Amino acid sequence: MADLQFHDPDHFTAGAIGPPGQRVFFLQIGEGGRLASLRLEKQQVAALADSLASILADGVAGDVVFAGPLELVEPVVPEWVVGAIGVAYDETSDRILIAAQEMSTGDRDEIDDADSSDESDIFLGDDDGAATVRFLVTRSQASAFVDHAREVVAAGRPPCPWCGGPLDPDGHACPRMN
Repeated sequence: MADLQFHDPDHFTAGAIGPPGQRVFFLQIGEGGRLASLRLEKQQVAALADSLASILADGVAGDVVFAGPLELVEPVVPEWVVGAIGVAYDETSDRILIAAQEMSTGDRDEIDDADSSDESDIFLGDDDGAATVRFLVTRSQASAFVDHAREVVAAGRPPCPWCGGPLDPDGHACPRMN
């Protein structure tokens, strides 16, 4: 599969589609009319936001002047499912490099067989045929993304005060109440 690169994206956001408990999460990157939508997990959105916040807190923060759209561009058609995401700061361009790699077929089979609440068993292999998306974002874009992504993640089901698991409208079988 081909690699996609965005050197100066004008659209960088995360969002979710569907009701709480059944939401599907997406990462979107766009530049000059090109748009890539990638499907990923809620935890990956949260981890990306945390990684970007950490980079911004390490002295590369700047004035937030980004006024780009933070909503998903419809229709959302995912290119592929994200397996791994890497983040680094590029001093030369004063931008943050984000790279996302497609989840390999073997990884998808393992996820389908695994309990969706236990992702510790998921192996993200080194698949030479996996597609990648690489893009550089400004500090302002990263800062706006962090705030928006955290809102998207928090908009789901509230956590159980005892176990931290998601609460359904009818409650849930809390393992701590045993």
